Amino acid sequence: MPGVRRVRWGDVLLSGVAAVGWSLIVMAAVARVGLHLSGADALRGYPWTESGGGSAAAMTAAVVVLAVGGTVTPSGDMSVFGVDVPGTEGSLDVMPLGVALAGALVLAAVFLRPLRAGAGDLVARAVVVAGLFVATAGGLAWAGHDVVTLDGPRLPVGVPPKPALPGLGDIGGLLPDRVGDLVGTRARVGFTVELAPTLVGAAVWVAAVLGVALLVSRRGPAGVARLRPAASAVVAVLLVAVAAGLAAAVWAAAGDDHPRRVLGAALLGAPNGSWSAVLLGLGVPLHGRVTGAPARLLPDPLDDLLVGAGAREPVTVARLAEYDGRVWLLVAGAALLMLCAGVVAGARSPGRGIGECAARLAAVTGVALAALVGLTGFSVDASLAVLGVDAVGAGAELRGSVAYALVLGGRGGGPRRARRAPC
Repeated sequence: MPGVRRVRWGDVLLSGVAAVGWSLIVMAAVARVGLHLSGADALRGYPWTESGGGSAAAMTAAVVVLAVGGTVTPSGDMSVFGVDVPGTEGSLDVMPLGVALAGALVLAAVFLRPLRAGAGDLVARAVVVAGLFVATAGGLAWAGHDVVTLDGPRLPVGVPPKPALPGLGDIGGLLPDRVGDLVGTRARVGFTVELAPTLVGAAVWVAAVLGVALLVSRRGPAGVARLRPAASAVVAVLLVAVAAGLAAAVWAAAGDDHPRRVLGAALLGAPNGSWSAVLLGLGVPLHGRVTGAPARLLPDPLDDLLVGAGAREPVTVARLAEYDGRVWLLVAGAALLMLCAGVVAGARSPGRGIGECAARLAAVTGVALAALVGLTGFSVDASLAVLGVDAVGAGAELRGSVAYALVLGGRGGGPRRARRAPC
């Protein structure tokens, strides 16, 4: 293959290091600022806590791991009457898409900038970037470990412990109200990054980012040129939805008693909320449940709908509107986004038939909605057992149907008004 022999491997390696390095720097910065603003590191520094190396860097690394599809496992144990008892079990399946999106945009931009024509150059750069990214994710898995020790006798009266988990912040309500009395000595709450799932998740993440970047960019291969107008239009409207979510968060923070927490949560998870709203507005049903303290992690009116729902409950615009009528605006907003996607796709594909353009837009929309269902779904579960007695259980879950979203998008992306979008 003559194209492979012309690859300048020095340039390829340098550009790969730049792409991966800048991407991870931006992700770490967004994660660190978001954690700080949301108060996730507020526990550290109190006289009744000790940390086994638990720096902010460990929490930041764990959040970045979650953002690239890795696995972080909460864990802990307690010392009761001087006897060590394994106690806390939990699972954490949530992707802070604010961190992931920031890294993806930087990675794609730096990766595409030096790209030259030729399959050899393209493959070489993609392989180098993917390899470097997965290797770096392994390093983050090594760094993303932390344990916080709560010293029960030193807890001040009336101040409950507030352990923090990466990406979730204060989860003090997951522990019993009288944990100081139960513990007597101390409790350890921490988190661990699982290496193998993190490497697999990072490989899938970087492949997806590079694939989407090549699909929507004019520097991408000519073989996908026909799909490029529809794909770039869908990506554009999804970014607009995130921008709208960030603007709404800034507006909400201005009138909130804790504006820093609102802004921190927006940095970490604005795409999670924005894209879930798009799914609901387009008619994709979600199902959720919440018990215990995680209810306060959900936005209004979702928490009102799901609070106390031990079993999975359907989440639709109609049900949410029973608590807040403004939710109906999601339907109008989603329809407007699809209309804009049709206009942009049509403008970028001149001279092609409306039917052909609409079919491609529907196919791309279906895949995009199915991907959003997978990205925005989350589950958090925790339980605490003391001397074999289950002291507390709490959890939250929100997921949709990937198959339903794929079919719905393939029919045109949702409401009839959206399906009539010009192409």
